[in-house]
Amino acid sequence: MSGHSKWSTIKRKKGAADAKKGKIFTRIAKEIALAARLGGSDPEGNSRLRQAILAAKAENMPKDNIDRAIKKGTGELEGGNIEEVAYEGYGPGGAALFIEATTDNPHRTVADIRHAFSRNGGNLGTTNSVAWMFDRKGQLYIDATRHDEERTLETALEAGAEDFVREGDQYVVSTSPTDIHAVQDALRAGGVKIDEAELAMVPKNTVKVEGRDAEALLKLIEVLEELDDVSKVFSNFDIDSELAEAAN
Repeated sequence: MSGHSKWSTIKRKKGAADAKKGKIFTRIAKEIALAARLGGSDPEGNSRLRQAILAAKAENMPKDNIDRAIKKGTGELEGGNIEEVAYEGYGPGGAALFIEATTDNPHRTVADIRHAFSRNGGNLGTTNSVAWMFDRKGQLYIDATRHDEERTLETALEAGAEDFVREGDQYVVSTSPTDIHAVQDALRAGGVKIDEAELAMVPKNTVKVEGRDAEALLKLIEVLEELDDVSKVFSNFDIDSELAEAAN
């Protein structure tokens, strides 16, 4: 098991998302507000906002919540003073961690993240200490048990996908950041249900992490993801799938 995609899959299987629906709504609302502030309120001309709205709908977020978040971002309502920040560091076993956060108080956020690292065997690094180990990619996750591999692969590649792999019972389709919507639309038009879509930091290479280091690393990632301001945590770890599922 390597990196973010399978970690996300395991959490979905465990039902972690349903148990934390309120927190998920808060994080998506922040992303919608930030996207609207940076690129305007029209999702047709703002790809980031469009992606955030699709994520909100996938979680059954009420339309009123979506509209309110957009208005906060454009300044029509108060509460849109949110900025995007990123933090980098190393976890147990030498795995690189790239953390994305949205916050109205960066000083609070960095203090929380530093505390999580120090209490869980990690080290918070400086800007670009690990970012160079990742590429920004669009990632689409599809249930492999419901869709024919050859047909899904053909549709994705014809629409401009860069890569297509099967990881267990899911397909992971990788795109350039600018092509994610075109590939999404083509797959949906072909009858393919997309379980999750995101812009991700995909590791160029992975680091094998085993034993207690692996357990400690997964604990650190879980603690970071529990922080209110943290949106996503990406890593370049390669961990045995059974250990990861047991840890979660």
